[in-house]
Formats: sequence, structure tokens, C-alpha cells
Amino acid sequence: MTATVLVVAKAAVPGLAKTRLIPAYGVAGAARLAAAALLDTLAAATAVADCRCVVAVTGDLEKSQRRGDILAALRRCTVIAQVPGGFGTRLAAAHLAAAPGTVLQIGMDTPQVTPDLLAACLHRLAAVDAALGPADDGGWWALGLHDGIGAHVLPAVPMSAAHTGVATRRALAACGLDVADLPALRDVDVPADVVPVAQTCRVDGEFARAVRELTA
Repeated sequence: MTATVLVVAKAAVPGLAKTRLIPAYGVAGAARLAAAALLDTLAAATAVADCRCVVAVTGDLEKSQRRGDILAALRRCTVIAQVPGGFGTRLAAAHLAAAPGTVLQIGMDTPQVTPDLLAACLHRLAAVDAALGPADDGGWWALGLHDGIGAHVLPAVPMSAAHTGVATRRALAACGLDVADLPALRDVDVPADVVPVAQTCRVDGEFARAVRELTA
């Protein structure tokens, strides 16, 4: 069965990307952090052995911070556009577009992910119906499905809420799926997340470097 890491991403356009980081890092700084997080995420996803990387993108990449580097990284991926609609609708459509096969979907808010971690999550997913990686804020950072089965529940799940993880698990279980746990991670949503996440990233990675330079 085909294994896919699906990255759901937003172009790192100043003023539109990571807006909750703007009060602490400014418009340009927030976009720089978004671009760095995306680059680290793509580097990890494309390094997983025997796996393809599909990236579902929204926003104008031509206006993105680190445009050249991001476009170069995306050449190693299959790039699709996100459909219009709410976040749950876009996630569901991305899962179906990445099917058939085993699909592990992540965002660009966990630049600390590694190829080994993603491979371990895919291995876990292979033995169950679905898998969910909880985030420290009550959401989730990873969702694994097979052939898009279960994706139809996502539009009705409240997203970006403190109970998103619990609600997603319940919705998947309600349609008969056995949902396994993946490791928990902290994602980058607000300024208080930036430094702690950077401390768990590769020291020579893009996100850690950007945080060092922005906080120097």
C-alpha cells in the first residue's frame, strides 16, 4: 500500500501567515518563522524512506517569505491546491486527494518533526484504522487515515479549539474506526510556543536558526 506524508500548508505571506505571532515578532518576523517551519517540515517529510510527500497549499507562494527555497523544496513533492471552505472541509478534501493508500497528515506548525518520527507514525498507522497525534493545546498535529476513510467527519469537527483533539477522536470512533495514539507534540500557535518548540528542533534547522536570529 502506498504511504504518503500529507503536509497541509499556508504560504508564508507577511501579514497573512502566523498572525498570532505578529505582536511578538512583527509582520515580517512572523512570516519568517512560518517559512522556516514549513521548510523544516518539508525536509523531514521528503526524507521518509519509501514514502511520497503531498503538499496541500493555500495562499500565494509567489509572495511568500523564502519564496525560492520553498519552491525548490516543493519540487520534491506533489503539490495540490486546498479547496475553498472551512479548515475541516479543506482537510477532508486533502485526504481524499492524497488517497489511495496510507496517509499521515501533518501541518507546518511542528518543525521539530523528524523523518524517524514520521516513519514510526506511519508504521503505527499500518496496524490500525486511524491514528491521531495530540497537540499540547488540545488539538492535534497528525492524523493518519487509510484511503481517505473517516475524512468525511472532519468538516463537522470544531477546529482550533481546546477540545479539537477529543472531538476528532470521538467523530472517528463514531464511524467505527479504531483510533490509535501517536506521540504528543507542542505546535507553534502563539508567541509562548516559539522558543520551547525551537529548543526541540535541530540546532542547524531553519526554525531554530530563525528563532535565534529574531531573539538575539
